[in-house]
Amino acid sequence: MRRLIIGISGASGAIYGLRALEMLRDLDDVETHLVISPAAIRTALAEGTGKTADEIRGLADRVYSHGDIGASIASGSFRCDGMLVAPCSIKTLSGIAHCYADDLIVRAADVCLKERRRLVLMVRETPLHAGHIALMDQATRNGAVIMPPVPSFYTLPKSIAEMVDQTVGRALDQFGLHHPTVRRWTEDHND
Repeated sequence: MRRLIIGISGASGAIYGLRALEMLRDLDDVETHLVISPAAIRTALAEGTGKTADEIRGLADRVYSHGDIGASIASGSFRCDGMLVAPCSIKTLSGIAHCYADDLIVRAADVCLKERRRLVLMVRETPLHAGHIALMDQATRNGAVIMPPVPSFYTLPKSIAEMVDQTVGRALDQFGLHHPTVRRWTEDHND
């Protein structure tokens, strides 16, 4: 059984974290461990995801309190394949870049970095100023993968849901996880 930590921070785009959890439920060999911030719950409700906080938590195999920095995922001895933060707010990015682990999302991310496990950050902010870019640079130098949720138009998406699925699927690719909804580039662009 593979284990993946999902962090959902308060940035706009809560749907990315929710869809990651839903898509991972389709994969029989993946166990999900969720940390969702209070701001993320508020954002998910405000963005009309159609899910209550309890329904969001119900998508994961295991859920941890945002403030519980003593949780098992806060230790390097917790074996996992890595962590996806979707979406990743600039505040969370800053904590990760500066190793300032005052909540469980940042602490679990820091542990992934120190243990040399994959950490993918779907940074959700635009436009960017030099401080944001510096934080992304520092997080990358620490070992994180910066993956802003940018849609793939070669897939000829017909809905926002298709764009979200493609983007989340590509993020899951970073962990060697393939979801059947992901469309791959081909020379004839029709697959």
